[in-house]
Amino acid sequence: MLVGTLVNTGAVIIGSLIGLLLGNILPERLRDTVMKGLGLCTLFVGIDGMLGGSNALIAIISVAVGAVIGELCDLDGHLNRFAEGLEKKFRKSQEGGPSLAEGFVTASLVFCVGAMTIVGALNDGLTGNHEMLFTKATLDFVSSIIFASSLGLGVMLSAAAVLTIEGGIACLASLVAPLLQQNPNTVPEMTVVGSVLIVGISLNLLGVTKLKIMNYVPAIFLPILLCLFM
Repeated sequence: MLVGTLVNTGAVIIGSLIGLLLGNILPERLRDTVMKGLGLCTLFVGIDGMLGGSNALIAIISVAVGAVIGELCDLDGHLNRFAEGLEKKFRKSQEGGPSLAEGFVTASLVFCVGAMTIVGALNDGLTGNHEMLFTKATLDFVSSIIFASSLGLGVMLSAAAVLTIEGGIACLASLVAPLLQQNPNTVPEMTVVGSVLIVGISLNLLGVTKLKIMNYVPAIFLPILLCLFM
């Protein structure tokens, strides 16, 4: 069940070690090119996952209602303010490189917050499908190289957060799997909605949009309710 989570955790550790060895020698142009390439791969994963549903209306209603819930709760704003507060708290007052805690906090937020984390861990726990977490592990591997080259050892420590959060979601999903699988359409429709958000992530990576993906995350869970009536 936790294969995807363990691979993702290992990818962060290995990528961070490489980044620590490379230091700041990676040129910005190379980083940008690689990240955009991964953005295209993420787009493919999102489109592929969107094709598995049977009722497009469930996805449409979920995204629309989920966006309203997320916007009213200002999930993206709360997350950003939380991140800014932690960065201010842990930022070194003296000149020099970033603190251990700053690298840990920054990397943990990037690796653990988002639709791929939630949908991938749900798939891991509900169906044993690790494909999405394997894709995320590739993204995190490259990102950890880039982050660790500038933020230091704290990035590697964020692997503990990846293991805890993704593993926790996967274990919880495995416990409620019998309830969700009473309706065979529930998990596929949740995957479709999550894949729509993954397309949004890919567009952000490509620089096409600046969507507040966190505000759409509630949509992932709405098919649990909608599949009871549709």
